[in-house]
Amino acid sequence: MEKRPQLDQSVTQTDAAYSALLDEILSCKLAPGSKITISDITQRLGFSVGAVREALARLSAERLTVATAQKGYSVAEVSSSELEDLTRTRIQIEQFCLRSAIENGDVEWEAAIVAAFHRLHRIDLVIPGDPPRLSHEWAAAHSTFHAALTGGCSSPWMLALRAMLYAQSERYRHLSVTLALETRDVDSEHKDLLDACLARDADLACERMGKHLTLTSEIILTSPVLATK
Repeated sequence: MEKRPQLDQSVTQTDAAYSALLDEILSCKLAPGSKITISDITQRLGFSVGAVREALARLSAERLTVATAQKGYSVAEVSSSELEDLTRTRIQIEQFCLRSAIENGDVEWEAAIVAAFHRLHRIDLVIPGDPPRLSHEWAAAHSTFHAALTGGCSSPWMLALRAMLYAQSERYRHLSVTLALETRDVDSEHKDLLDACLARDADLACERMGKHLTLTSEIILTSPVLATK
């Protein structure tokens, strides 16, 4: 059994089970389409059956797992058509949140996005290997940076939708991390986004965000994983 960390008293076992399963789904340790056996999860991660069931119900509400009568749970499938739809929707939500953040963000928001970019800039994207693997630290810093950019948005509901769409897109990133590593300067794209936000240029920031997300989608669509989906 994998030993799970000591839980903070404020974190319930269901929350911990949810976080552990979410991490395995987003990192594709639990592959798209794979069956999730509750007994295996409880034995491997050390959570109660009830906590795992509740966590899976939450993940199903977020469309990351699928519950089927008499068959239990499985990880949601991926497809080219879903990625294209996801990207279009995500661009609209990200741009809305970004405009609101630029309009409403204060000096603390500016400090947060500068700090988030600095940390992301200093972490390597991949762990060398054959094939290379996406760095967990980079993925966490990347999530923090994109959340920070929109952190000044005045709409909690739009931020909640943004977070859900971001999580969905992360599965695709992990599936295709080895693509276009030599031809794309992701760090410069992030710096350009930062600069546009600090300049309070909402139109430029939204344009750059749209291009950034579209390019990511176009690269992922070349993945052999999606070729037959």
